[in-house]
Amino acid sequence: MMRRVVVTGIGAISPLGSTWPEVQERLKAGENVVRRMDDWLDYEGLNTKLGVPVLDFEIPEHFTRKQVRSMGRVASMSVVAAERALEQAGLLGDDFVTSGDIGVSFGSSTGSTDAQMEFGKMILHKSTDGLNATTYVRMMSHTAAVNIAVFFGATGRIIPTSSACTAGSQGIGYAYEAIKYGHQEAMIAGGGEELCPTQAAIFDTLYATSTRNDQPGSTPRPYDRDRDGLVLGEGACAFILEEREHAIGRGAEIIAEIVGFGTNSDGMHVTRPNQETMGRCIKIALSNAGLGPREIGYVNAHGTATEFGDIAESGATSDALSSNMPISSLKSYIGHTLGACGALEAWMSIEMMNSDWYAPTINLENVDPRCAELDYIVGEGREFSSEFIMSNNFAFGGINTSMIFQRSA
Repeated sequence: MMRRVVVTGIGAISPLGSTWPEVQERLKAGENVVRRMDDWLDYEGLNTKLGVPVLDFEIPEHFTRKQVRSMGRVASMSVVAAERALEQAGLLGDDFVTSGDIGVSFGSSTGSTDAQMEFGKMILHKSTDGLNATTYVRMMSHTAAVNIAVFFGATGRIIPTSSACTAGSQGIGYAYEAIKYGHQEAMIAGGGEELCPTQAAIFDTLYATSTRNDQPGSTPRPYDRDRDGLVLGEGACAFILEEREHAIGRGAEIIAEIVGFGTNSDGMHVTRPNQETMGRCIKIALSNAGLGPREIGYVNAHGTATEFGDIAESGATSDALSSNMPISSLKSYIGHTLGACGALEAWMSIEMMNSDWYAPTINLENVDPRCAELDYIVGEGREFSSEFIMSNNFAFGGINTSMIFQRSA
């Protein structure tokens, strides 16, 4: 018997804020938080100077030096997000967390680049000066997942997801499956990423970054004919997913239910998306949820503001769902947060569903005629009620994810 999986807690660190009221206020203001990264001016050959940092993040005072020594920025943001999620779920400090019945499914594109630099210096200078016992732990791709488990004493299964832009959504999706098929009662799930100029350089070499360096508020521009590329951001978001009867039994408030998840691979090209397999991923999620395409009320798009990505994704969405599907991209506000985006965008989508208001894509003034026909939400956003919403992400390597959430009864 398949078990139902609900969301009982969400904690977030985002450039727009860490609570829904402050995030919603900024979404309704219709302004992004892209800024010029003046310290990136020192990097010769780096064309983009734009980023979306989290400016107000600080490690909480109650975290001890021993607890944080194995954490770089991505791990510390992820642990704080997990703590907030556990607190909202009413599980912080509960013996259930250490019982083995709760695991961790969490991802990022990579670990902290400061730690990678320490190993880089070793190769360049042929000296281990500067290395210590925590260097690898801070650098490793599963640093966020491991640090969450160690910090809270979670002894269930660990599922590290390091799949670039789908790390956060695979983190949630694999956690959903672990509970649905009876492997765990609950999971801490999501993703995180820290902003680093090395990541900007990766997309820069592909001519995929925005270079509107003197107009940060005008970019990124998902689906717009005048877009010129993506802008990178950072953050972290953790979900507490729980078997529905277990959550009800302990009196937990249910925020939403996850009813469908699909993931697959293009199997064709490392960086160029494939419309057909992206659409197939959406259909897998629909089949998993037992829903028809017209039952989805809103799609939160991956919407990176890259040419091939926007065209392929819009085509896949229109083909798999319908040409009048309401859709918007939150990356127009917070940029592309890579490993965090799947979780952050799912959180904001759930909150929009529960408040019956959906944010527009800002900076979208003229839809690229090469993008498929869809109901692109623009202007002041839109008020309507949806029973089911979808959140999609598509990553380097041709890794695709689609998640479907249902509002709580």
